[in-house]
Amino acid sequence: MGLPAHATASTEPLPEPFDAPYAEPFGAVLLDMDGTLIDSIASVERSWVLWCAEHGVDPERLRGFHGVTAANVIANLLPEDLRESAFARIREIEVADVDGITVLPGAAELLRALEAGGVPTAIVTSSTDDLAEARLTATRLPHPAVVVTASDVERGKPWPDPWLEGARRLGVDPAQCLVVEDSVAGLRAARAAGCRGLVGVLGTTPRAELEEVADLVVEDVAHLSTVVQGGRVVVLRP
Repeated sequence: MGLPAHATASTEPLPEPFDAPYAEPFGAVLLDMDGTLIDSIASVERSWVLWCAEHGVDPERLRGFHGVTAANVIANLLPEDLRESAFARIREIEVADVDGITVLPGAAELLRALEAGGVPTAIVTSSTDDLAEARLTATRLPHPAVVVTASDVERGKPWPDPWLEGARRLGVDPAQCLVVEDSVAGLRAARAAGCRGLVGVLGTTPRAELEEVADLVVEDVAHLSTVVQGGRVVVLRP
């Protein structure tokens, strides 16, 4: 079709024929951060291995928690009387370790195109507000004004609350939102929030697991084929 593999601000009609997996365009985009827009996996692993050593937790117990907030992870690992201090400690460790965090392919281009096209956009992350700020600053990733973190909601991912808060801040119905996320937990949370479009991004989760939840799976956001028109986003099949 000759269309770019990322969003472009356009006023031209879509080429015919085109293959769109969704019948209607989206009025807003909600983007996960870690594993979707930035690669922080090395930092995350270093931080949690250190935390586990300090708290006597076998790192193998962390398996299956990708995309879940630190507070919810800790709630599954430690007794209640230890959770507050343990949560404060992982925040301290992670905020201090931003070495090697990089912007993933297509992330900056997609964010710029959505902004240029007037599409309401938010980052919705399981990171706390201080950690999100540290990682966005370290990568210099251009980002929308709306960034919803685990600090902004009572229940973070895997609950639907962060996606609902993102839609609320943008002033749109969740059913009008396209969600781009790399974790199964985050995608399930978005589905529970009533978000209509779920795109899974490879990198941290096997394709087969993403395909069980997402409508569409792409290698990275550079391979998310979209066209922006009139402040709305049309998703094209890669």
